[in-house]
Order: sequence, then structure tokens, then C-alpha cells
Amino acid sequence: MTRTAIGHFTSDEARTRFLAAYDRAMELWPAPREELDVETSYGTIHVHRHGLRTGEPVVLLHGHAGHASNWYPQVAALGEHHPVYAVDTLDDPGRSVQRAVAAGPEENAAWLDEVLAGLGLDRVHLVGLSYGGWLALNQAVHAPGRLASVAPLDPGGIGKVPARFYAHMIGGLFGMLAPRRWRPALGRLLANPALSSPPEMIAPLMLAMRTYKPTTRPPARPFTDEELRSIRLPALVLLGRRSALLRPGPALARVTALIPGVRAEIVEHAGHGLNLERPDVVNDHLLRFIGGAVGGAR
Repeated sequence: MTRTAIGHFTSDEARTRFLAAYDRAMELWPAPREELDVETSYGTIHVHRHGLRTGEPVVLLHGHAGHASNWYPQVAALGEHHPVYAVDTLDDPGRSVQRAVAAGPEENAAWLDEVLAGLGLDRVHLVGLSYGGWLALNQAVHAPGRLASVAPLDPGGIGKVPARFYAHMIGGLFGMLAPRRWRPALGRLLANPALSSPPEMIAPLMLAMRTYKPTTRPPARPFTDEELRSIRLPALVLLGRRSALLRPGPALARVTALIPGVRAEIVEHAGHGLNLERPDVVNDHLLRFIGGAVGGAR
């Protein structure tokens, strides 16, 4: 899994339109919300902050082509108990400005570690969805020093990406082009919660699909058995029963067998976007898991 080029918008006008839609989407977050920029070796990373001023922080990593507003169902619940930070990740459209390629696992761990250091964060509870889940696991493998726990949600890197995932992506794209009144039913059929998400959240996704290049990244490199065995942090892995990215049964068996002490569960009636489909269930799992890991040994 490597990148050889930096993502970019097709024009300044396209970026301006995207950022206007992005800002409207971020209004889904509860107030107050603070925006921060962190300088790293790979570029300027944009971060949103909400919640308590004290306590062990929760850091959120969105999925491929996503953005921080995708966490709006989690932010208020998590923010009642913790400082919450959501990162605009490299290689994705957002307010981060990338200047160097993060080519592989070590480089991806390096830029994220620089972000945590720049924010002055330690004992971080790192939560990631999909590709963000891969980044979270990758951090636990390659740069765990600032982490207190890791919670990947339907993450990449657990198994080979099945062909149905690409069919699912194409189906979701056509679903977004369908009349709005049809989208909730299509979303249930495809287990794609984005189709019934607020239009403010969908607008920047649609603009990025048309105007952000490159629009795809190589699939997340599967972790080796040795890498997963090396994780020595409290870990929670949640998988969607209807996931298009993973076969939940084999994925559950693999992480349970390899990650020491992992808590792993399949979330029923949920697909790949389980934080949007079953927010109450996901929030409850995260809060109970993080509460148990607060102040614990690494």
C-alpha cells in the first residue's frame, strides 16, 4: 500500500466549492467546536476539537474520502467524558494541506505521531473507521508510544478486500445520484448509511468524487500475523454484520486469535458504516471500552 503522488483538487475553484460544502457539513457537530492546524513533516494537518478540556483524549480518524463531519453521531456522546479530536487525514479531501507523500506504514505512523505530539496529546484513545481503522491499527503496530488504547471500526487490513466491496462502492455512487426519496431504501438494501445521511454530509463527498484527484488509493495492506500479535494496547474491534469490506466471521476469528486481549464483536444490523447505522450501539461500546482503559497500564 503506497502512494506516489499527492492528492489535489482539479482547480482552485473546485477546492473553494468543496471547502464551502465541508464547512456546512461541520455544522452537524455540536457547539462549541475549535479548529486547529498542526505542522508536520508531511504537511499541515487540520483538526477539529470538542468536549472536555481535561481527561484522556479520544482521537477520531475517518474513512477513505471522508471527513470529520462523518463522526457527528459520536462527538456529543464522547465529548461528555473526554476531549475529542477529529483529524483530516492525509491523502483525503479536507482542510489538511499535504506537501509530502506518506508512502507506506512507517510514514503513515510518523505523520500521525507528529500530529499527536503537536497537539500535546498523550494517552490517546485512537478510534478509526475503515481506512481510518487501518491507520489506528498501524499506529498501534509502528508508533504506539502516545496511545492508551485503539478501537478500529470495520477496519482495513484484517483480510483481503473482496470484489463485492468495489461493487458496493459503485452501487453507493449510483445511489447518491438517485432521487433523494429513494435513497433511504437503497441505503438499507446496500447497507450504505451515507445514502440516508444528512445532505450536508453528502455534499462534500459528492464534490470530492468529481473534483479531487487522485480519487482512489491502493487497498489497505493486510497486517501480518506478527504485526497483529505485536499490539500490546487495549484494543476494541467492531465489525458490521453486513460489511462490504470484510467477511465478519473470519475477521473476528483472526483478530481474536492474534491481538492479545482484544475485545471484538460483530454489530448486528450494520454494514461498513456502522458508526452511522448504529450510533447508539457504537457509542456505548466505545464509552465502556475507553472507560475501562482510562488510567490503565500500557
